[in-house]
Amino acid sequence: MSEETLNYFAYGSNLSIKRLQKRVPGARPLGVCTLPQHQIRFHKQGKDGSAKCDAYHTGGSTDVVYGVLYSIPLREKPFLDLAEGLGVGYLSRDVTVFDADQQPQIAMTYQAILIDRRQRPFSWYKNHVLNGAREAGLPPAYIEKIQQIEDIEDDDCERDMLERSIYLPF
Repeated sequence: MSEETLNYFAYGSNLSIKRLQKRVPGARPLGVCTLPQHQIRFHKQGKDGSAKCDAYHTGGSTDVVYGVLYSIPLREKPFLDLAEGLGVGYLSRDVTVFDADQQPQIAMTYQAILIDRRQRPFSWYKNHVLNGAREAGLPPAYIEKIQQIEDIEDDDCERDMLERSIYLPF
């Protein structure tokens, strides 16, 4: 008997398989997908006083968010909901994303409900997004757009080191 799974569209720090599997060990990447009529924005108010990603709906025909479609075990979704702050910082919603063959896929993702356009992401958080974008092979121009986002340093050096440590070889 196979385990029940759901499709999850990651576009922010969970692009990184190492980051996501720390939260949801059973996550498996299915491939790069796009979410049309949305822009990636770093404006979700984080609990730590910094900005997090949001796939912001613009309705613009040229706007697109790139991300990774993951299969996650349904039994592990509560872990992801907790990490993402479901009901506090994000809502869960179903979206239609398009795979490399332009085939539609239904997936769950998170939409920011606490927005503060003045906040900036911590550099370690932006590092998660960039690592994931590179791992997934997202378009260079899209990665460059993320690199251009102004970030700030985290005063909590221990948290900074812990967040970056998942990319260190052991």
